[in-house]
Amino acid sequence: MSRNWISLPRTEGTASRQAHCDLPPGTYERELGREGFFGPATHMYHRHRPTDWLRFEGELKPRAFDTTHLGVFGPTPWHACGLLGNAHVKLRLWQMDASMEELARNADGDELLFIHQGAGHLFCDYGHLEVREGDYVVLPRSTMWRLQADEAMRLLLIEATGGSYMLPDKGLVGPHAIFDPAVLDTPKLDEPFLAQQDESDWVVNVKSRGQVTRVYYPFNPLDAVGWKGDLAPVRVNWRDIRPLLSDRYHLPPSAHTTFVANRFVVCTFAPRPFETDPGALKVPFFHNNDDYDEVIFYHQGEFFSRDNIHPGMITWHPVGFTHGPHPKALRNAFEQKSRGTNEVAVMIDARDGLQADERAAAIEWEGYAASWRAGEER
Repeated sequence: MSRNWISLPRTEGTASRQAHCDLPPGTYERELGREGFFGPATHMYHRHRPTDWLRFEGELKPRAFDTTHLGVFGPTPWHACGLLGNAHVKLRLWQMDASMEELARNADGDELLFIHQGAGHLFCDYGHLEVREGDYVVLPRSTMWRLQADEAMRLLLIEATGGSYMLPDKGLVGPHAIFDPAVLDTPKLDEPFLAQQDESDWVVNVKSRGQVTRVYYPFNPLDAVGWKGDLAPVRVNWRDIRPLLSDRYHLPPSAHTTFVANRFVVCTFAPRPFETDPGALKVPFFHNNDDYDEVIFYHQGEFFSRDNIHPGMITWHPVGFTHGPHPKALRNAFEQKSRGTNEVAVMIDARDGLQADERAAAIEWEGYAASWRAGEER
């Protein structure tokens, strides 16, 4: 049987006629929304900032982690540091100081590599692909691969456990908006790929059901001479992304969706001009996002909606906790000092509650939940 949300748009008391525009004087707008900005929503207009809390008691609260303090990693991606995860998505951070000498294969789901630092070469079943800072690389489930580093590489790994990465439906703006699928690069069976094929001993580290099995070969199993089909790794760099814009309206984070997986999405915040309409909000609006945990990995630039955040940090806002701009950013809610943002960040919105890895606790910024209080310093 088909279902529909109970829809009864109403206005009570003093409210703006449109969301995120022309707020009543002296008020702060908060969005209560379902289905990650795609479902029904109500906008509340408050006398006080919704994040002016005094303290938290309990395990769940807004949290932040500084991955720049992580330092010891192993030789394969299965030695990466776990950060956050649930049954459908797992976030890990991995530092490569040298090229991989063994192959990896993830049989638990598609793997998304985001290269935070460094550059090198990906060799996989399908061929060879040069990679660099800012690249997303989608590796289909059970792809064999290794990275050959030109310099030290630091990567955010996002596993779609039991699922696959797909492109979002771009609706009214059409399939070529945000980024044209023509910019997606695939590996090539080129000279570097053929040159790495040999008859020496190789090891494949297969992760399946959360366990790693080592498989030994008397030759390099990346020995393809050809392939055909419509399943392959793809690469896109954040610089290829052209964000949707509106001079008169602050678009929700969902407008920046890059990939969709089973019960989570990956969005990219790339540099863009600020809104110019005098009545339009020019910072993210306070919101609950009541069906999704929100995680943001800060890649580079200055993060205009956050104070005391630098590249390599991660913030996590569990379902049920209001979040929005920090006090310093809120002062520029309707008049920005620059023409646009220069931030680059990766956001993961997870439909099911996340759990923090115990290793993440060692790099936590304990004062993050209090950082919305005016004048609070790290």
